[in-house]
Amino acid sequence: MTETIQWGLLATGSIAHAFASGLAASRTGNLAAVGSRFQEKSDAFAAEFGGARAHGSYDALLADDGVQAVYVSTPHPYHAEWTIRALEAGKHVLVEKPIGLHEYEAQAMIEAAVKSNRFLMEAYMYRCHPQTARLVELIKDHVIGDVRVIKATFSFNAGFNAESRLWSNQLAGGGILDVGGYTTSISRLVAGAALGKPFADPIGVTGSGHLHPETGVDAWAVGTLAFENDIMAGLFAGIGVNQKNDVQIFGTKGWIEVPNPYTTNREGGAPGMIIVHSGGNADTIEIESPVTSFTHEADVVGTAIAHGRQESDAMPWADTLGNIRTQDSWRNAIGLVYESEKPNNVTQTISRRPLVVRDDAVMTYGKVRHLDKPMPHLVMG
Repeated sequence: MTETIQWGLLATGSIAHAFASGLAASRTGNLAAVGSRFQEKSDAFAAEFGGARAHGSYDALLADDGVQAVYVSTPHPYHAEWTIRALEAGKHVLVEKPIGLHEYEAQAMIEAAVKSNRFLMEAYMYRCHPQTARLVELIKDHVIGDVRVIKATFSFNAGFNAESRLWSNQLAGGGILDVGGYTTSISRLVAGAALGKPFADPIGVTGSGHLHPETGVDAWAVGTLAFENDIMAGLFAGIGVNQKNDVQIFGTKGWIEVPNPYTTNREGGAPGMIIVHSGGNADTIEIESPVTSFTHEADVVGTAIAHGRQESDAMPWADTLGNIRTQDSWRNAIGLVYESEKPNNVTQTISRRPLVVRDDAVMTYGKVRHLDKPMPHLVMG
């Protein structure tokens, strides 16, 4: 690869800092610009990371011709809008998880990537870490026999604060969307490896959870996934309770423990460890990684873009759609619906624009008596 990808960061929160730090150690990318809704925040961020160009709005960042790829790390409800706008501006996009609030947003984002002929990936950075690749190899090699049960946990106690993004209904807070996607993702990855596939979608999803009485988001939740070949997965996610954040995989000949499955280190190295329990022995496999998952992620994206690809094997579009669909089912099982999703509150398109007829639309329209809006000549039935 001869070209260094010039990155722009859309939003300046803590996860953007983690990505910027990782990008600084990458082989393929360089931080060129940053955009914030507030110029002073953008200026401070740019100064912290080597004096990149600082823009006082997201639109200004997207108008920067020196930016090739954009990392979208706004709060969840704005992922779809700004991903679509970035793609339309001709930028490649890495968007923080969850890709959107639900599958329909993800579909619209992928459609925008296809139309713009640009790269798009959901930022599950652990998928790019060598520990994850090694785990998949072990499952494929049947070191613990046939996989039967997967237990995946990602939970912490943030302490209730109604103004916090984590607890806000308006900002789509709660455990399932914030960290539950990691548990669905790694369970689907492991089940897929056991079935000889890149990933697997569950054939059944059930769950229960505790919705906070003030904001209505899930403080903690448990999900159960059923896969083909009688593989089961138990998922544990929360923002209101501390749990042991690991993954355990049980098979017919032993079990595997991954103490740090999501490799969330934000600074320094991020070595991995996998412990294989079989025949009364516990064998520890250490995975070297002098850089964080964010560096691996930046290089995965940069390499894919340099080779003209629109998606990555680390988190392909079909995998992303299956993951958010599983999260949708889990939320549905516990009765979690955000106010913004309710029909009376859906007044714009997913890209946050008014619903209008495109200039290139092929549908023909006519008038219906007593209605002041044109109606398409479409017969259903």
